[in-house]
This record gives sequence, C-alpha cells and structure tokens, in this order.
Amino acid sequence: MPVSVVVGGQYGSEGKGKVALAIARQREASCVVRVGGTNSGHTIVDERGEPRSFRQLPASVFSKDSVAVLPPGALVDVDIFEREVAELGLGPDRVKVSPFASLISAEDREAERSNGIVDRIGSTGSGTGAALVRRIGRASTVHLAKDEPRLRPYIDDTAQLMRDILAKGQRIVIEGSQGFGLSVLHGGFYPHATSRDTTAAAFISEAGLSPFDVDEIALVLRAHPIRVAGTSGPLQDEMSWKELAAEAGLSEDYKELTTATKKVRRIGRFEVDVVRRAIAANQPTSIVLNHVDYVDPALARGERSSRASDFLASVESRIGATIAMVGFGPDSLVPRSEFDRNGRTQSASRHSLRFV
Repeated sequence: MPVSVVVGGQYGSEGKGKVALAIARQREASCVVRVGGTNSGHTIVDERGEPRSFRQLPASVFSKDSVAVLPPGALVDVDIFEREVAELGLGPDRVKVSPFASLISAEDREAERSNGIVDRIGSTGSGTGAALVRRIGRASTVHLAKDEPRLRPYIDDTAQLMRDILAKGQRIVIEGSQGFGLSVLHGGFYPHATSRDTTAAAFISEAGLSPFDVDEIALVLRAHPIRVAGTSGPLQDEMSWKELAAEAGLSEDYKELTTATKKVRRIGRFEVDVVRRAIAANQPTSIVLNHVDYVDPALARGERSSRASDFLASVESRIGATIAMVGFGPDSLVPRSEFDRNGRTQSASRHSLRFV
C-alpha cells in the first residue's frame, strides 16, 4: 500500500521536514501525517524561498492539496496548533485531528520546567513527556482532542480517512519526529532520551496504520549530527561551531539554534554506531544525507569537488549502506548518482527536488 515513512537516524534535526515535503510533492501525496508532540520542530523552505518552521503540523502540508492529519499518537498543544493553522490559512478541510489524540496542558509544561528535567537531560520543556505520563497512567485529569471545544471543527475519524485514501491508491506520508538515537526504547542513551519510541514502526503505530501499508521508509541523516543544548547526552567527537564554520567556509559566528527552544545546538562529527543501529531497526528503503555543504564549502557555490565525493564514499563504507539522496542546503536534494558527476551542481531548488 502507498505509505511513506520519514524517520531520523541520529538525534533529530536531520532535515526530515524537507525530505517529507520532497516525497509528498513527487508522490503527489493526498495526506501528510505528523506524529509526536511539540518538543521538536520541522523546517522547510516555502514557494517564496522563505524558511518556515512547524512544531505541531507536518511541514509537508506545503505539498499541494494535501490534508494534514494529527493521528491518535499525536500530542496537541492547542495554542501552537491554532497559531500554525492560522499562519497557513488552513481550514478544517485541510487539517484533521483524531478524537483520540492527547492534549498538552499548561500544567504539563510547568511540570517539566519544575521537575528539573530540562537541566537534567536537556529536555525542551514542551510538556510532551508529562502529557504522555498522564495518558499512560490513565489519570483523571487526561483530556483528549475530542474534549477540546477549539479543536471541534477539525475532529475526524483519521483512521477511516486514511483507510479511504489508501483504498483509492493515493499516497500518505508519515513525517516522523526526532531521531533514532533519542528513542526511549532503542536509542541506547537512556535516560538521555525523548519520551517516545522514534522508529518507523512506532510512527506507523501512532498514525493508526498497519505495517503492511508501508512501501517506503526514508532514513534521514546529517553529515554532522547534533544534540540540543545542555546535558542532552553523549555526542561522539563533539566540536565547536567555530571549528565547523572554519571548515565549511561560514562566518565565525555561525551556529544552529533549536526550533523549539532557540538554544544553540551541540554538534559533532559523523558517528557510525548510532546510524548502523538505526538502519538495523528501521530497514530503510532509501537513505538521505543532508548538510554535506558543511563538509565541502564548494557545494554552496554550486560546485563539486572530490572532497564531498570522498566523504560520501567513506560514509557508505562505514555504515554498510548506499546513500540515495544528498542534501546541501535548506531546500536541496539531488540523487547520489547525479551528485558524483563531474562539473557544477545542477539546479536543486524547491521546484526541482527529485526523490528516487
């Protein structure tokens, strides 16, 4: 059945939103799904060339005429939901919320900010984990999406909606959040983990679909993995942004900020172990490697060199898998085979993304 799942292979911020949007556009997806909560954000570049970030809705909703779905496995912060829906000018015909999705309350956010988890493991303090704890504990204070008047226009039977879409042979894209290394079950860095599993199998379950529905799993990586600020867990061969900027030909004060908290991310050199385990757990049909422009500054000028090609070959050898697509900018994706050709890079704008 035509379901694509986009999953991160490191610690988040691998560029999943960009990849999900590229797949949705190429496959002409009828439905795009965002699982998880507001403790992470996905960024894409819109039709005007402007970066757009979303913490609740799937960034792939920018695919023409697609319906955005928040399924039972979503955790909804109603304020953020309303803000993003209004920003995009979407109505209930384009946004559907499962009645069984969990709500994140102000008390959940306060609980995380007061219990020390932000400092202890680098949590974003979004309330996502606390809301999950209440749901799992079947607390009397739990409210679901069906109980929230502000969500009433958007409530729908998302399971039936998606089943009807699949029955017509139309594509669904599940936009997974965070990365394999943050999985509370499989990442291997507990307690420096998020509050959920972050594998493709978990995302399919949260969406309310069957594994038999899936025909594509895209594992997204970045050349230099990142973690959020603070004591967020080990990062092999961690480096400074000043070092990265010098190697990538960027300004001395260059740095990346997290979407949710706007704190400076930690960054390191490519790690093999977490990626190999992500491949084993997710069995991807394709692998995307983003931020290769950090390895080879020539890519930002539209040029190719042996430096980037050598890096790609080294990564493939070390992870024991082939890279299908290469990203070297906020809206660039080119096939690996095309990337290895001699000469200047071909245009890879948001209008020419191709996923194979």
